[in-house]
Amino acid sequence: MAAAPDQLSLTRHRDLDGRAHRPYVRWALLSLVGLLVLLGLLNAFGQRPETDTASADGVELEVYSPQQLRSGLFFMSRFTIRAQREVEAATLVLDPGWLEGITLNTLEPSPVGEANRDGKIALDLGHVPAGTKHVFFLHFQVNPTEIGRRSQDVALYDGETPLLNVDRTVTIFP
Repeated sequence: MAAAPDQLSLTRHRDLDGRAHRPYVRWALLSLVGLLVLLGLLNAFGQRPETDTASADGVELEVYSPQQLRSGLFFMSRFTIRAQREVEAATLVLDPGWLEGITLNTLEPSPVGEANRDGKIALDLGHVPAGTKHVFFLHFQVNPTEIGRRSQDVALYDGETPLLNVDRTVTIFP
């Protein structure tokens, strides 16, 4: 039988003397990683969309979007305006949190115009006749390095007149 190399001791490296507690540490760490994977599979870290609604004076705004996201995730947000009365110049005003660390991929249907309104994103959706609804989609991807909470409030205006406000907060997990 060949001798062990100079840097190795048979009792320590083959027989694992003095290393009895280490398998338990490894098992605990592997169990923790497995638990995180299981929680991710059970959707504990986001992506399930939630609906937030505000209404006043014959106009309703519904925001359908996840409030918990994961880094790198693609997701969609849907904005529905139901008008019992005419809205001449419907404008959605989104907090900067909608785009901070999040990439906007598409807007469908394309807004009539886009502008900056006091540091917020203003999307001009045009005329919404009484008795109709306007559905607007935004498609996003969370940047892989993002983590944290931020405001994603949405306001609906008729031109410069505020109509509704939906308060939202999003949490981004690693």
